[in-house]
Amino acid sequence: MFLPESIRARWKDRPMIREGIGMSGAKVYCCDDMVLKIEPRDPESDNNLAMLRWLDGKVNAPKVLAEEVLDDKRYLLMTRLPGKMACSVEYLADPEKLVKLLAEGLRQLWTVDISDCPCDQSLGAKLKNARRQVELGLYDLSNVDPETFGEKGFSSPAALLRWLEENRPAEDLVLSHGDYCLPNVFLKDGHISGFLDLGRSGVADWYQDIALCWRSLRDNLNGSYGYTAPDFDPDSLFTELGIEPDWEKIRYYLLMDELF
Repeated sequence: MFLPESIRARWKDRPMIREGIGMSGAKVYCCDDMVLKIEPRDPESDNNLAMLRWLDGKVNAPKVLAEEVLDDKRYLLMTRLPGKMACSVEYLADPEKLVKLLAEGLRQLWTVDISDCPCDQSLGAKLKNARRQVELGLYDLSNVDPETFGEKGFSSPAALLRWLEENRPAEDLVLSHGDYCLPNVFLKDGHISGFLDLGRSGVADWYQDIALCWRSLRDNLNGSYGYTAPDFDPDSLFTELGIEPDWEKIRYYLLMDELF
């Protein structure tokens, strides 16, 4: 496989193991201490690189070791996070503990000073990006909630975009992961060991993360991905965070995510 010289010089003769979990479409290769991500260069890829560099020393995230763009393809070499994804069976088997850890991760992100954060993911920017997604047909309808479109939902992605633009909620801005789902959170020894895939991270409303975390807990524990915890209630996330859920905001951010 072709690799830019700066990447090859660091990887050397380590074996390359392909990682298959995730929905980004990127090619990801792992060895004991490094991860190589190969993907088209686009705004989300640029955002990921900027945020990884800015977050260094603020929260646990991969450190950038080398990066090159050739023929509009980004080769990003990073340190490998310790631990396992939050969707690993050993964590799904203890939902109560898993919810506590995910809430801990949210609080870690939300306490970071955002005054000089380089990436704006607030609704003004997010809706602009959503319009680009719709106009260029970059959305993926194969992975949306069955009720989002059709007889009981929106007639088209363009109709959903109009609704999102006309129903913007007020925002409480924090550092948001942007895609706070179980595969993007790593756990080790009873603690958060790091955050992955930060292409949608930046300054945004805290319900961006709450909504996607709630949905990810629901889907990972209701059998959607093969594991079932019959007595689990994803609403326990709100109890752990000490909040009353704003279901209108949760619905808004879940619908927004359908366009990405």
